[in-house]
Amino acid sequence: MKTAPSVQIPGVYHHRVGDIIVTAISDGFLDGGLDVLRNISEDEARQILTENFRPARRTPVNAFLIWSAGRLALVETGSGNYLQASAGKVLTNIRALGVDPADIEVVMLTHMHPDHSAGLTDMSTGKPYFPNAELVMHENELKHWFDDGAMAKGTEREKKMYFQAGREQVLPYKDHWRLFQQGEVFPGVTAMPMHGHTPGHTGYLVASGEDQLLIWGDIVHVPEVQTARPEVCMAFDTDAKAAEAMRRRVFDMVATDGLLVTGMHLHFPGFAHLTRRGSGYQLIPAAWEQQL
Repeated sequence: MKTAPSVQIPGVYHHRVGDIIVTAISDGFLDGGLDVLRNISEDEARQILTENFRPARRTPVNAFLIWSAGRLALVETGSGNYLQASAGKVLTNIRALGVDPADIEVVMLTHMHPDHSAGLTDMSTGKPYFPNAELVMHENELKHWFDDGAMAKGTEREKKMYFQAGREQVLPYKDHWRLFQQGEVFPGVTAMPMHGHTPGHTGYLVASGEDQLLIWGDIVHVPEVQTARPEVCMAFDTDAKAAEAMRRRVFDMVATDGLLVTGMHLHFPGFAHLTRRGSGYQLIPAAWEQQL
């Protein structure tokens, strides 16, 4: 009798950008309600999801390895053990690829929310999971999340899961922080500030030869809804108006230039193009590539 598989294969997928390899790493997913969406009713959001065969808000969480110029970087670290058991798989999938976390030289964050930075440090020991890595992020992130005045204005959940968790996770790397405003942060990788979702939210443009890929961070959280309705924001946007304005600006750029994109909350492996559809947009997933 043949035994059927009981687990999925590792969440790993490679994409070539000129001489650079970008590897999507799945951290798993997070389930949640529609009450966190803004500028749309729950019924409208549910209808859009249903029409896309996604009757619930299941948010994928992705990270990305970047292999460039003989060096190795990681963009985002996933959720660690701070959120749901369905997430926190980045380290497992990196190791399944045969990569030792100690070999990662740079960890780049788009921002310091827990589904992006909570996989930096083992809180049971206080030791970093990436002991040899430089931690790279926009300077506004540390200014905001280490601001006690801003923390005092947050809800109890925001204080615990955003401010306190972020501080706990990044402090073990304090001697190896590298903060930027913009510009090249890794060979072939340029930081593109996309503030709004958080004060330092940043995308990363990977470019080599004639090929480009934009890792756009959290431009969307619920891709089917927010591409069709770009005005839809999230309860956890630090500045919802700025987040909407930035989303529209990025959407216009990506659609006009035909730029390949990926993001932390696009359905794994997440590589896609964006095309205009009526008053909104639609993501077209890139075809699976057999060859690198």
